Amino acid sequence: MRNEKIIRATKGVLDFMFFSGIAVVVTLPWTLKLAGRYYDDTLQEQYIPMLLTLAVSGIFGILIVSQLRKMMETVVNGSCFVYENVKSLRLMTRFSLCITAAFLLEMFFVPTIAAVVIAVIFFVAALFSQVLSQVFGEAVRYKEENDLTI
Repeated sequence: MRNEKIIRATKGVLDFMFFSGIAVVVTLPWTLKLAGRYYDDTLQEQYIPMLLTLAVSGIFGILIVSQLRKMMETVVNGSCFVYENVKSLRLMTRFSLCITAAFLLEMFFVPTIAAVVIAVIFFVAALFSQVLSQVFGEAVRYKEENDLTI
C-alpha cells in the first residue's frame, strides 16, 4: 500500500516536471529578456548564447523526464525489467551528455561556476544512466532466460 503512494507521488512529480518544463522552454525567450532587464547586464549582453544553451538543455531535460515517465509506466504495470527501459536509460545517457556539452560550450561565452557545476552534474548523470542501462540489460537477459526455463 505504501509503495503505491510513493509510485503515484513520483509519477505526479514527473508529470509536473514534464509539463512545467515545456512551459519554461516555450517562454524562455521572454523570461530571459525580463531577467536581463532586472537581474544582470550579462544576460542582455550574452542573450543569444545563453538562450541557446538554456533552450537546448531544457529540451534535452524534457526528453530525459519523458524517458523517466515511460520507465515509470513499467513500474506501475509491474514489469520493470524490459528492454524498453534499457533503451530509455541509453537515451538518457545521450541526452545528459548533450546537456553537458551545451554548458561546456557556454563556458566560452559566459564562464561561470554554475555552468561548470551543471556540466559535471549531467556528466555524472550520464555515467549513472550508462551503468544502470548495463545493469538493466543484464537483468532483462536473466529474466528472459528464467522465463524460457519455466
